[in-house]
Amino acid sequence: MAPYLSISLNEPPLSAQADIKRLTTCSTKFLTEKKTNMYAFPTNKPVTVTSGGLPPILVFRLLSDEWLLVLSTKFTVISPSSPLSTSARAALVSASYNRVDTDLLNQYPSLRCIVSSGAGVNHINLEECQRRGVQVANVGETHSINVADYAVGLLVDVMRRITMSDQYVRNGLWVTQGDYPLGSKLGGKRVGIVGLGSIGSAIAKRLKAFGCQISYLSRKPKPNVNYKFIPNIYDLATESNILVVSCSLTKETHHIINEQVLQALGKEGIIINIARGAHIDETELVQSLVKGEIRGAGLDVYENEPNIPKELIEMENVVLTPHQAVFTPESMGEVIQICIANFEAFFAGKPLVTPVVAD
Repeated sequence: MAPYLSISLNEPPLSAQADIKRLTTCSTKFLTEKKTNMYAFPTNKPVTVTSGGLPPILVFRLLSDEWLLVLSTKFTVISPSSPLSTSARAALVSASYNRVDTDLLNQYPSLRCIVSSGAGVNHINLEECQRRGVQVANVGETHSINVADYAVGLLVDVMRRITMSDQYVRNGLWVTQGDYPLGSKLGGKRVGIVGLGSIGSAIAKRLKAFGCQISYLSRKPKPNVNYKFIPNIYDLATESNILVVSCSLTKETHHIINEQVLQALGKEGIIINIARGAHIDETELVQSLVKGEIRGAGLDVYENEPNIPKELIEMENVVLTPHQAVFTPESMGEVIQICIANFEAFFAGKPLVTPVVAD
């Protein structure tokens, strides 16, 4: 049997208030440090972190060493390389790094509960989990506010050319070349939102406050929504100045933004993507921008991240960020609390707090 590291924590369980304070402190420390080891398990050795016979969970990725300490106050934390991993009944996975497919489920046959630290579940084979009796949970709507704020920030940046104006000033060009070219106002623009779930709804609410005209695309019209429903992506693009992609990634929404949609959006069109990179045919997006067929883009996600096409990096009308729309210290504390709540419900034989099932 391979050796493994066992860490025992004999301190008493934290109170709920102490948990929240500690989680926020840990998250703040993580987010303000250079994220060189983001999602890496703190040690390469097989790990079992024990705390007084608490129920075991298999953890594939952690945001920081501090998260390991927080989780281990409530559970026995097992790394994938631990000899105990194949007997674990519950697992924490990362949307960005772990694919829960047939191979993984075969490798860990005892799993009956999988909790993802993100909102999207396109990395999990829900049908196979359902067939095997494996319950699945995500973090619900925890990220919605952060992502909505970020989407609006990207849009304002693209339209008003804030990032490029900042560089213009820092490079001393204001003094030598005069004023930087003006951007456009956001108010009054026609915005098409692709996916009016919790994130899309929060984006719509914010853009409505800017005076934008909102339309949306979803699988069916939403009840009690005053925005215009457009059932076809091409019609939505034709009627919009701006498209904001906020839907989940499925077979149907893969490359939902293609050459035809970009052409329908037109020369003054702007596209914002804070959902998944594969929603956009990146090759066609590059070509549309190079040819001037659309005006600009704000992107937080990419098809082959962290690799980004060189053409996008060199464009002044494109704002790029490193898939961080969900990250704030406050939200990361909430994320781990929801993950913990789902695990506690599972081990208590109760319904999961934020369950996800196959359509």
